[in-house]
Amino acid sequence: MPVTNLFMDAFKSKSSSGEKAHRVRVKVEENPSGGFRNILALGLVSFFTDASSEMCFGLLPSFILSELGGTVGVLGLIEGLAESLSYILRVISGALSDRFRRRKPLVFAGYCLSAVVKPFFAAAQSWVDVLAVRLGDRVGKGVRTAPRDALLSESIGEKRIGAAFGLHRTLDQLGAIVGPILASGLIVFFSLSIREVFLFSLIPGLAAVAVLATFVREVAGQPVKRRFLSDLGRVLKGRFPLLLVVVGVFSAGAFNFSFILVKASELGVTEALLPLVYGVI
Repeated sequence: MPVTNLFMDAFKSKSSSGEKAHRVRVKVEENPSGGFRNILALGLVSFFTDASSEMCFGLLPSFILSELGGTVGVLGLIEGLAESLSYILRVISGALSDRFRRRKPLVFAGYCLSAVVKPFFAAAQSWVDVLAVRLGDRVGKGVRTAPRDALLSESIGEKRIGAAFGLHRTLDQLGAIVGPILASGLIVFFSLSIREVFLFSLIPGLAAVAVLATFVREVAGQPVKRRFLSDLGRVLKGRFPLLLVVVGVFSAGAFNFSFILVKASELGVTEALLPLVYGVI
């Protein structure tokens, strides 16, 4: 059976089971301009945050290996632990935002944490310090991602959800392109060190927080009095778990882009150009 059909069957099964017993009324903005304001603002938040993050991540492998004396194994450990923590926290933060119908506080906390913690890469004296900062950044991402996506979907009518997420992802990816270009430009044209680039990443990070605090509005809804395990049980009914298994198998074959940067460095790519390689991939 094609994966697309499997997904649709799983989605129908999951959405129909127990829906009447646990129906939640959400007040979705009917004003198109108001909904679009949230979508655009959240897109700009992701743009600035990704620019801040990718400024750092394109330089981290070289920084860990050359300046801190780490190994490729250490690099894999750091990335594996950080990403695992991020995905685990998404389940928890998503359930909490559903229960209290308050998305923005979790979104704000997540973006604030990521913005503030990344510049501390500049103070790292060992790979353990990098791990601590990386975990802090991924905690921020894990806390904000699910509530942010829920807020996106609640800010716009059902018929325009696809367009809303498309705009958001476009701005997000633009930030991921601008960040590495900015990092390389600061090194090549302004002779900044890697540690100084890490410090500079605070600027777009704070810009993201400012846009979020000023322009993003909460979409009101009634609190949901359910337990976390009951919510999880409803999600895992029907054929949806089979879809998760398929996605998990494909994800098991993925690898972190940091190893590509290590190989690029071994092939002679200079430190200043490594962020551009990261931006391309």
